[in-house]
Parts: sequence; structure tokens; C-alpha cells
Amino acid sequence: MRPCIVLQTDFGTGWGAVASMKGVCKQVDPALECVDLTHEIPQYDILAASRELVYVLPFWPAGTVFVSVVDPGVGTDRRACVALLENGCYVVTPDNGTLTHAARQIGVKAVRQIDERTNRYPGTEDVAVFHGRDLFAYTAARLAAGVIGFDGVGPAYDPAEIVLFDRALVCAETAEGSAAGVVSSVSDPFGSVAFNVLSADFRAAGFRHGDRVRTTLTRAGETYYDGTVLYERSFGFVPLGAPILFDSSTNYIELGLNQGSFRDKYAVQPGDAFTLTRA
Repeated sequence: MRPCIVLQTDFGTGWGAVASMKGVCKQVDPALECVDLTHEIPQYDILAASRELVYVLPFWPAGTVFVSVVDPGVGTDRRACVALLENGCYVVTPDNGTLTHAARQIGVKAVRQIDERTNRYPGTEDVAVFHGRDLFAYTAARLAAGVIGFDGVGPAYDPAEIVLFDRALVCAETAEGSAAGVVSSVSDPFGSVAFNVLSADFRAAGFRHGDRVRTTLTRAGETYYDGTVLYERSFGFVPLGAPILFDSSTNYIELGLNQGSFRDKYAVQPGDAFTLTRA
């Protein structure tokens, strides 16, 4: 059985870009299965692409080939690459920060730059604006179909050279009884907001289910939420409409309302600062 190709872009599905990528994969091997992660990454938001990848990567088997295309630098000298992760999955992507979360949480075992002379869809040599189709989907399909091995992608380079976002955008600062960082995502369809602190790091800072946690949210130095919130396993531990801190399915701490939208009620935005302190 061929490994799956899992696709993520900021293209949306209202036009034919994603279908073109899948068509290229099927031309390489009609038996390849292409699965959508999401095509609704906010346009040009590379950090969101990095985060969404790491939410899903741990739940796919070794050998899966992920394609992530959020590429505002398409056609420039930024590297097009394939990273082999420590869990055995591959990520085919522009090396522009998309690998940040995967590198920090899973680890990159090796990385290779795509050789366009051999791994470009034939007939697209004069096109510089659709590497998602012409390089990334095509290379991913050749890799998944066994047409090339990892060494056939192109020249290897040092994983230490991978472009990464600043650590403060990805990892909250934690100490005994406290955590501080930024809101990383407000895309939860139920309106919970994700903080950039892993549940494991939160527990390592001494927090336990049942704790009351003073929670503040600020923007441009102005506090717009300051409350004491229960940290528990799930929403049912608080009354309807009450706030709760919980371990999300993506292994990060989130703040939500029981059957309500914390995001909408308080107009939370990505990048807002938070502090969590044991009350």
C-alpha cells in the first residue's frame, strides 16, 4: 500500500488549485490517496501553517508524505525542501518557517532541497508562481509512489539551517506556578483560544486539574480580560457560559467557555499576550 499524501495550503477550495495538485499526484500514480488537512490557512500565515501541521503529524503513520504550501516567497531563492522527521513522516514544503513546530516538537532527522531539474512537473519550467503544483505535489507523489527515494529529492543540507520562527512565538515561558506567552490560534470552530504553552509544560510548571488559575489577556499593553478560571479536563466541570482552561486535543492549553465562544465574547486575536498564575 502506498503512503498517503496529506495536503495543506492557504489556497481555499473555491477554485482549481487544490484539484490541480491532486491531479499531478494521480498522474504520477493513480493509486495514490490524497487527503486534505486544510486549505483554509489564513493567506500568507506561515506560522499558522507550522502550527496546524504539528497538530496532525503525530496521528499519522511513518512514511506519510505531508505537503504544506503557504508560500509568499514563491519563485524566489527560498529553498523548496523535503524534511524527514524523527517519527518517519515527510514534509514537502518551502523552507520558510513552516517546519518550526515540527522541528521543535518532533525533530527533523534530515532535510533535502528539491532538485528542480528532476522533480518538476514537465512543461511548467516557465511558471514561477505555482510551486505547490509544479514542485511540491509532484515531488511528494514521486516520493510516495516510490519513483524516487529520499535521496532522489535533491542535495542534503544541515537541519540546523532550517528557517525557524523565534522561540517566543512558539514556546511560552513557564516557571513554578506560572506561564506567559501569546495566543497562537483562534481558529477553533467552537470559539476556544489556544495558548502557545504545551499541556506537558503547563503540568511541569506545577499546575494540576482542579487548580484555580488567574488568567489575563492583554493587547498593546492593555488588559482586556482578568479572571480566575478553573483548570480541568473538560467543559462539563463548569456551569454553562463559564470559562475553563483545558488540555486541548492538540496537546496545548486552551481557554474556552462552556457552550460559548470565548474568542467572540472577548474579541481575542492571535498574538495577544497571556499570563497564567496559580490563584
